[in-house]
Amino acid sequence: MSGLSDKTLGKRLIDSPLLSILVFCLFIAGWEGAVRFFEVPKIVLPTPSAIAWSFWHGFDDDNLQWHLAVTMYEIVAGFVAGAASGLLLGFVIALSPLLERIFYPYVVAFQTIPKVAVAPIVVIWFGYGVASKVVITATIAFFPVLANTIVGLRSAPHDQIEMLVTYTASRAQVFRMVRLPQALPYIFVGLDVAIVLSVIGAIVGEFVGAKAGLGYLILQKNFNFDMAGTFAILILLSVVGVGLHWLIGLAQRRIVFWLDMSGNRVMGA
Repeated sequence: MSGLSDKTLGKRLIDSPLLSILVFCLFIAGWEGAVRFFEVPKIVLPTPSAIAWSFWHGFDDDNLQWHLAVTMYEIVAGFVAGAASGLLLGFVIALSPLLERIFYPYVVAFQTIPKVAVAPIVVIWFGYGVASKVVITATIAFFPVLANTIVGLRSAPHDQIEMLVTYTASRAQVFRMVRLPQALPYIFVGLDVAIVLSVIGAIVGEFVGAKAGLGYLILQKNFNFDMAGTFAILILLSVVGVGLHWLIGLAQRRIVFWLDMSGNRVMGA
């Protein structure tokens, strides 16, 4: 009984969030202590306390709130544009072998081009405002949604499709009753990947050329050697990414309610 209780206690400890919190606290304490003990210059690595101070007092500044709002708009607008384009083209390619042979090689070729190399061209075409950042973000978010949509639509069981065709079901009915439900878990994985990449896309665009945004603010703080402020913005971006990822997961659990979220999750592209 004692051995069984020890195993149960160990399993509960592993499953408990307290273990992650404990590891995080030890990491922060070790970081703070190491920087202070070895007297690491703050321009090289700031202490967690300095980062926390900069993060806390940054929200008292309307300037940070404005930059955050600009970046959030770029992320959401670029994600919506890229995801909608990926879904539409994915439906077309998956349901039409002819269009797949025509368009898909060009899509793959475009995807292999580093977006960092394309970003300066996009900024020249669309200017230093939010439009160029939305375009860059959309191009990054586009392909994960496209690839997962195609794979998902093609994963529909052939026996179910043949049964519906036997009962004189139309192509629209086959799509609605079999192909789309089968593709939804894949599509949401693509959306999950795309929303995280959208954060990266917006920041990359702001690094290349921008008048506002968190990426623009990071460049300013680096120029002023404010490493604590830079780390604070990086943490803020991480929080934004985690929050957007959580929203996609919430939508997935509501819409794709038959998916086993605890284990059999579809892998992303």
